[in-house]
Amino acid sequence: MFPLPLSRALHSIRTPLARVLKPQFLMSPTLVCLGNPLLDLQADVSPEYLAKYDLKSNDAILVDAASGDAKMAIFDEVSKMPQTHFVAGGAAQNSARGAAYVLGAGEVGYFGSVGNDQFSQRLSEENKAAGVVSLYQVQESVGTGKCAALITGHDRSLVTDLGAANCFTPDHLDKHWDVVEQAKLFYIGGFHLTVSPDAIVKLGEHAKQTGKPFVMNLSAPFIPQFFKDALARCLPYATVLIANESEAAAYAEAQGLDCAATDLPAIARHIVGDDANKTVIFTHGLEPTVVTTTKGSTTIDVHPLEKSKIVDTNGAGDAFAGGFVAGLAQGKPLETCIDMGQWLAALSIQEIGPSYPKDKRVYGA
Repeated sequence: MFPLPLSRALHSIRTPLARVLKPQFLMSPTLVCLGNPLLDLQADVSPEYLAKYDLKSNDAILVDAASGDAKMAIFDEVSKMPQTHFVAGGAAQNSARGAAYVLGAGEVGYFGSVGNDQFSQRLSEENKAAGVVSLYQVQESVGTGKCAALITGHDRSLVTDLGAANCFTPDHLDKHWDVVEQAKLFYIGGFHLTVSPDAIVKLGEHAKQTGKPFVMNLSAPFIPQFFKDALARCLPYATVLIANESEAAAYAEAQGLDCAATDLPAIARHIVGDDANKTVIFTHGLEPTVVTTTKGSTTIDVHPLEKSKIVDTNGAGDAFAGGFVAGLAQGKPLETCIDMGQWLAALSIQEIGPSYPKDKRVYGA
């Protein structure tokens, strides 16, 4: 039988999600997400353009306007490229929109920090259209963050200026604690480990005390490499950790594990340890997804998709997470949740950017 260490936590959320839609200020989202809201600027570039800024083709880095980093010029350059797409982004916000695509309007709430500008207005409108309840902390003196997604073939290099996203503070959760208390599970984007580990711990403590599922994502290789202390503080609260093979390898290297960087089950076993309530999920592109608990590791095949149908793989991991947590919110078995994640990721990579089909698709239909 497939290992289900989440069964006790999920028991309390096996209730129908359909309910009469209320005005936004009265909504009680089932799923609450925390992350770094960003405006994505997505453009196809040449390998030479990446080399100009010493960027890798499948990586993610942070830049800071105050540092004078030459890479800050990328945002201006990309914004002027004729084929650039502007998308409401930030990894956890992408996942929130994905979960809302499955669950429906008002079932997903999203916390993050934005500036008081046209970009945050655009993000809010995108969330509203997707059915996500925006719970933004607004900064008056810092602009909304942005991310340049530089596409080369099926790879993407992410360059991020957090801007206002870097200013989130835990007291904003206190102002909406009724939303936190009424939520039945939580999803944390790994990029938020660079912003407010205190906020993650605050939500984690609540989830631990109430037995609610708490899902975290490593999000990028630099998180386990350079934010080890923040990860060490927050990881114990995670009932589910999601990562891809590159992030898993970075974790193994950072921790000095005595195993190959490609041995995903061994890396996952180290993270799980003896915690019977923890599940580690490693996605691996088109290779089978690796799922590990204290009962052992298993794999789940990825649904095949014709290469000709693939439009853009940027945001595929965010879509997987969105489908997965939507399944948890519906009280689905773990294996089904993973299948839902793979299904939503397959839909997303047929769209431009971290987006979902405009016509509503239903899982299993």
